[in-house]
Amino acid sequence: MKPILLHEDRLFPADKTTRDIARNLYQSVRSLPIISPHGHTDPRWFAYNESFGNATELLILPDHYVFRMLYSQGISLESLGIPRWDGGESETDPRKIWSLFAKHYHLFPGTPSRMWLDTVFKDVFGMTDMLCSGNSMEYYEHITSELAKPEYRPRALMDRFNIEVIATTEGALDPLTHHGVLKGTGWDKRVITSFRPDDVVDASRADFEDNVIKLGGMTGENTTDWQGYLQALRMRREVFRSHGATATDHGHPTAATADLSLGECEALFSRCLSGQSTAQEQELFRAQMLTELAGMSVEDGMVMQIHPGAFRNHNANLFTKFGRDKGADIPMQTEYVNALKPMLDKYGSDPRLNVILFTLDETVYARELAPLAGHYPSLKLGPAWWFHDSPEGMLRFRHQVTETAGFYNTVGFNDDTRAFLSIPARHDVARRIDCRFLANLVVEHRISEDEAAELAVDLSYNLAKKAYKLEK
Repeated sequence: MKPILLHEDRLFPADKTTRDIARNLYQSVRSLPIISPHGHTDPRWFAYNESFGNATELLILPDHYVFRMLYSQGISLESLGIPRWDGGESETDPRKIWSLFAKHYHLFPGTPSRMWLDTVFKDVFGMTDMLCSGNSMEYYEHITSELAKPEYRPRALMDRFNIEVIATTEGALDPLTHHGVLKGTGWDKRVITSFRPDDVVDASRADFEDNVIKLGGMTGENTTDWQGYLQALRMRREVFRSHGATATDHGHPTAATADLSLGECEALFSRCLSGQSTAQEQELFRAQMLTELAGMSVEDGMVMQIHPGAFRNHNANLFTKFGRDKGADIPMQTEYVNALKPMLDKYGSDPRLNVILFTLDETVYARELAPLAGHYPSLKLGPAWWFHDSPEGMLRFRHQVTETAGFYNTVGFNDDTRAFLSIPARHDVARRIDCRFLANLVVEHRISEDEAAELAVDLSYNLAKKAYKLEK
């Protein structure tokens, strides 16, 4: 058996002088509370605080990073136990699924998934030997038995991980039942929701028209009317805010915004509701809705997150069988300067607007995003996201945006994950990389070590708390 390799100086520079500074900076932030202001963990975990079922259910089935890699090597999603939308059969034996995963764990070296998983295995469950076929069942039985203990229930783990606040993400039509259970318990201050209205904004979805009607049923508004539709969205935002939401989230294919006249909006909305709209009309509607939703953020103060640039569900065959979010999303080239201008012309100088921009297109960091955030008071840059949530991606982000946007036009780190147990590992990687970057500035005599120490705390904790309006 090979030991799990988690060296205390992992991700720090090879040069001793710089490494020593990075280590000292890291020691000052490693134990800070975790702010997890954007993610996709299941709120029912925290509402009912029941034990997680088994190792497979917790560590494989929700994690598209894991089964994406395995699928790329010819391992079917059926064999990994991913449920099928079309009624087809999938493996249901969690031990078989775990064994298959362990057999192929050699596929993950060099990936962030490997570092996250090894950290979970060692720091959370106390394993010392690396996962492989030879110890797969030992791993499975040990993890599953540990999960049955009270100290491994969701709320206990939140305390153990020192997670101060975590935000889940729900669609506009979600009844927020689980967040309702948390109301008045004190946990509603630590587990909050975020408003993601893509289900009633994206006219390219097959269920768009039905969803708009459901929106009307939930709010009592006539959502076939443009003004009634907008009012219904305002009402749902208010419900989300009453469940702790401080932010909205928008996963549009592009960053396009628009500023149409009232008559144009009404005609476009009617066309989209007819089910006969073209792809161009659907894109224009999404663009107009980003501007409308920015206006609503000006009104109610919610922070607006824009996550463009993913070609969602690229594998049509996989989508037909398994549905959304199954590892088949692919980054696309994304333009921001012209795309955001209609929204920024209307609201960009309003001090009440707070927008956090993300990208999957790293070519725009220095050319577009950093200059935009370095000018507009309403804009901040989200961290290296999704495919770039890695040590290399985080360093590329800092190197390309800092010279123009500085540190304080960024928002620290958020983990954006469904994999609850990996949250401490992800934040630890971000803290190590930021300390590495700061240490290089110190040895180059560009900032003092005292200044670097202040920045390390801000990047690890303060900036996220401020950007997402969690300072209460």
